[in-house]
Amino acid sequence: MQWRVGLESYEVRAKHGYFDHEHEADQPFVFTVWVEFERETISELEESINYADLQTTVDDVVLNAIHPIRLLEEMAHQIIERLSTRALLTSISVRIEKPEAPLPHPGGRPVIEVHWRP
Repeated sequence: MQWRVGLESYEVRAKHGYFDHEHEADQPFVFTVWVEFERETISELEESINYADLQTTVDDVVLNAIHPIRLLEEMAHQIIERLSTRALLTSISVRIEKPEAPLPHPGGRPVIEVHWRP
């Protein structure tokens, strides 16, 4: 069977962005992370992916960055790098929304999404 475990709409406030002024104050980033794996049955947590691990992976990348991450694409790549070390996974999807991103005029929500397979 194909299983999916996810973390949806997890908001983290941090100082990241392409422009230097975005590094002055925290702004929201909203994460949705889904992982897939194959297993016939699951009766123990060790046979699955703990969704708390998805949350701590996002925290590690976003909150523990030595330097501001300028692009959401790089942020997503770092999350995938950390999660993809698990042999169990057959795919990872990461969506990052940046509700307060600087835009030329009001409206819309900037978002990137990436889907990884080994």
